[in-house]
Amino acid sequence: MKLLLIGRGKMGQLIRTTAQSEGDEIVAEFGRSDLEKLAELGKVADAVVDFSRPETLPAVCAYVRRTGTPLISGTTGYTPAQMSELERLGAFAPVLWSANYSLGIAVLYRALTMVSKVLKPDFDIEITEIHHRQKADAPSGTAKLLAEAVDPNHALTPLYGREGSCGKRSAGELGIHALRGGTVAGTHTVQFFGPDEELEFTHRAASRQIFVNGALHMAHLLPGKPNGVYDLQKILFGE
Repeated sequence: MKLLLIGRGKMGQLIRTTAQSEGDEIVAEFGRSDLEKLAELGKVADAVVDFSRPETLPAVCAYVRRTGTPLISGTTGYTPAQMSELERLGAFAPVLWSANYSLGIAVLYRALTMVSKVLKPDFDIEITEIHHRQKADAPSGTAKLLAEAVDPNHALTPLYGREGSCGKRSAGELGIHALRGGTVAGTHTVQFFGPDEELEFTHRAASRQIFVNGALHMAHLLPGKPNGVYDLQKILFGE
């Protein structure tokens, strides 16, 4: 498979070496220093894999619209307007975006959708995420993904940390907390606090490799599908 990579950070470097070790060809690679050259490129790859930063989105969208190349994106930190722009690309090519491509997180998401339906009326929910000191956005895209799993109808009000005399916790809160430090690849915990009992789910990533493996797996599945925006959950669970 021929891949076009956007992003030369740690994730981009790991995607390149992993893809090449599995026999895929990296036909082009762009970062912040030379992203403008993407506008000069035609359709040269089976898929675009984008693990960069939100500010690269206009150039990536322009390329996908022009060439119809399938897009696998793992870039986080998008605004709602940028997410809408990304979703509109489905009219031009198959598009898959996910904040987290690990199999464990996919299973956790599925479990939380079922558990929260039962517990949410009587349990308080808190989400904590931990990442390395270099991560630029907070809360993480994965934390937002898990918040969507436990509260898909947005009935709860997100509360990002607490300070001072903030009063007692209301039943309508969804606590979301971000910790940063060291080289943590990613730890996400969802806690349900009920009357006299607690339930906790935690996913720990030992390295970025699990995200790379999942993204490359999706890169092999997406080409050939009809134009549209695809959902990682539906692809993995055959829906």
